[in-house]
Amino acid sequence: MSADGRRDARGRQRGAARAHGDGHRSTAAPSQRRRGSDPARTAAFDVLRQVDASDAYANLVLPPMLRDRRVTGRDAAFATELAYGTLRMRGYYDAVLAQCVDRDLDRIDPPVLDLLRMGAHQLLGMRVPQHAAVSETVGLARERVGAGAAQFVNAVLRGITRTPADEWTSRVSAPSVEAGDDVARLAVTQSHPAWVVRALRESLVASGRDASELEDLLAADNAAPRVTLVVRPGLADERDITRPGRSEPDASRGRWAPTAYVLPGSDPGAIPAVRDGRVGVQDEGSQLVTLAFLAASVEGTDERWLDLCAGPGGKAALLAAVAGERGARIVANEVQPHRTELVHRSLGAVLADAVEDVRTGDGRDVGRDEPAAYDRVLLDAPCTGLGALRRRPESRWRRTPQDLAALTVLQRELLDSAIDAVRPGGVVGYVTCSPHVAETQVVVADVLKARDDVERIDAAAAVREVAGADVPLGDRDDVQLWPHVHGTDAMHLTLLRRR
Repeated sequence: MSADGRRDARGRQRGAARAHGDGHRSTAAPSQRRRGSDPARTAAFDVLRQVDASDAYANLVLPPMLRDRRVTGRDAAFATELAYGTLRMRGYYDAVLAQCVDRDLDRIDPPVLDLLRMGAHQLLGMRVPQHAAVSETVGLARERVGAGAAQFVNAVLRGITRTPADEWTSRVSAPSVEAGDDVARLAVTQSHPAWVVRALRESLVASGRDASELEDLLAADNAAPRVTLVVRPGLADERDITRPGRSEPDASRGRWAPTAYVLPGSDPGAIPAVRDGRVGVQDEGSQLVTLAFLAASVEGTDERWLDLCAGPGGKAALLAAVAGERGARIVANEVQPHRTELVHRSLGAVLADAVEDVRTGDGRDVGRDEPAAYDRVLLDAPCTGLGALRRRPESRWRRTPQDLAALTVLQRELLDSAIDAVRPGGVVGYVTCSPHVAETQVVVADVLKARDDVERIDAAAAVREVAGADVPLGDRDDVQLWPHVHGTDAMHLTLLRRR
């Protein structure tokens, strides 16, 4: 290996790479050398197959799989980066693979295509030594899809190795550069569908930011997020994330939310307070918009709160924890029964007096069935999830522009119901984990056009009350967070008061 290669191998994936094949080099061809593969690569492959075959989410499938198979330590870190990284950069790797095969990629069997993408990520994204990346992936192919497919995988991956990794970006983006199509270039190099690239550029501008930030935003979507904990008020404090004998917590404080702590490792389940529900795993942006919603003042009583779309329960648990401190109660509503069960679990550690009800029902009916019944209503609306692509990388490949039509109709109906359910003087928080203008500014504007009983509240002021004056926000009364600016998911918050 060259000196440059050795330096590359000492990067973020160095330890894992050495644990997965950086040993004595065999003179045998990879197809002859390996008959199977290691547990980490096998787990990553099985995750990719579940994501493709059953629309599963990798962040829900991989952790229990690793636990069940007892894959830990470096192996677990390797499997995590291999699965998530392959999903994030699929578009880029497909552009590379298209130049290395003699057929359209949609004519390659899906399991074989997943193996090729995994191999490409090891070679181009993780800088695993070439012989290890090729031989281990070919061994897995031989074990799972047969000898003939393994020979094909071997040939294609060896084709990738003939071009230096840093030259592939220029090579696959050359047609877009020559055509002057910056959206197409970024779609390939930053591995996002072109319609998502255009939507994010529009969203940046609409929220008062510069379109030149687009590439940084896309790159932030492709960076593996750190695990962020929420220390639920009244239920836990720093001592609960501090090992015995240490004076400092094992996690560092977040940037904006006083409840947020960033875990240096990737196994929150090792913390007892996480296992018993007093501490949770929750993006700091999600915590921040929830706390800002609670910072907005209501006129009159402040005793009964509603989480209209509560599943899977992270915001509901934070609301309930604060409700317990303030002497309020929450009702958590969720339309899908299996997600209602997740809400029950999330609220397991919360004081019973703080939770009035956890129920299954259509949020669109609540305003009609319980008019003016709540002092606060939080609507975390179903959305495209374009703000959480770094956590759910497969979402970018599942969503289409056609999804917006049905989602924005649903969002408007839910927001109308939320406004009807809050009493005059009460507050509604409209939240999405998407920065798409159609799901944020347009939905709110459309609903308010048809009503004369609602006024906007300065959400930026509420966020600053929680996060401090230094939090960078646009010159608007709603708030849009960004991965490349705030280090959070791209959460949106609009605050409204019922007249």
